[in-house]
Amino acid sequence: MDVQEAIKQRKSIRTYKNDPIPENKLQKVLEAARLAPSASNQQQWKFVVVRDEAKRKQLSIAANGQPHVAKAPVVIAGVAMDVDRVMMCGLHTYPIDLAIAIDHITLAAVNEGLGTCWIGAFSQDQARKVIGVPDKYTIVGLLPLGFPAEEGRTKSRKSLDEIVCYDSFSE
Repeated sequence: MDVQEAIKQRKSIRTYKNDPIPENKLQKVLEAARLAPSASNQQQWKFVVVRDEAKRKQLSIAANGQPHVAKAPVVIAGVAMDVDRVMMCGLHTYPIDLAIAIDHITLAAVNEGLGTCWIGAFSQDQARKVIGVPDKYTIVGLLPLGFPAEEGRTKSRKSLDEIVCYDSFSE
């Protein structure tokens, strides 16, 4: 599948089959994160792969009770290892770096016939406790991962005319 097709097919999946994820598919998804660009190529991240059912249930509770977090066979937590670094433009590197890597995961998942849903609605403190992340690090996102049981919602997107300016900013 080419990248444009993966982008078009990617949807937020909230219902998963019970089927386990074959190790080769999981490794391809994780490899996509490893290859993602990051500020100064530092890769200041860790990805915690949660397969344990009890921990997935606890992460579901930490994620405001979202049931699909517990029902996916795997949850990947993207963890920022350096939360203080700031780029010259004034932005912290970690949310940008992890966003790129997590998006690589979502697109690689589509390519492998898997589904994901980026979870940002979760208690940082509760999720840290579940997977043992020290307070000095930040969990940027949780990604349930599995074979979709449903197609997911159709995406509605603005037209390019509404979101693109050429040469100068305009509202």
